[in-house]
Amino acid sequence: MRWVTWQDVGVDRMGSAWLIRRHVDPEAEFAFVPAGQTPLPAGAEAFDIPGARYSHHRGHCTFHTLLRRFKLKDPVLERMARMIDEADTVQDAQVEPAAAGLDLICRGIRLISPDDATALERAAVAYDALYAALKAEMPPAPAPARRARPGKGVAP
Repeated sequence: MRWVTWQDVGVDRMGSAWLIRRHVDPEAEFAFVPAGQTPLPAGAEAFDIPGARYSHHRGHCTFHTLLRRFKLKDPVLERMARMIDEADTVQDAQVEPAAAGLDLICRGIRLISPDDATALERAAVAYDALYAALKAEMPPAPAPARRARPGKGVAP
């Protein structure tokens, strides 16, 4: 599928493109248009553009909207959404200390990239690393409960 967003990608558009490619649409292609351009390219799904179905909603960033709309239930992705929320939207409280650093890294990636497509490629490495680091911090999943076998007690 072809996706479209505004030029000069930042923390939310980079993260959203990463989420789309890794968890929604592995074959995604991205197009970039100047802010405010209408009409958008025909047949492309808009994201992180005001008024688009995949954009900021209810005070949350586009990454968060994509998680909700595609029913992605992953505690690591949910934590990433909180970080991107803090980096990209006005928050009453700061609860993710890494949010400002993530925003700074994304701004740096954009500054050293010749275009938005290259910025997304480079940011994908940062988001892959962030996902891996956050996943490594998660406590291990509990072992499955043992079932009692009729007349035999608990299964080994």
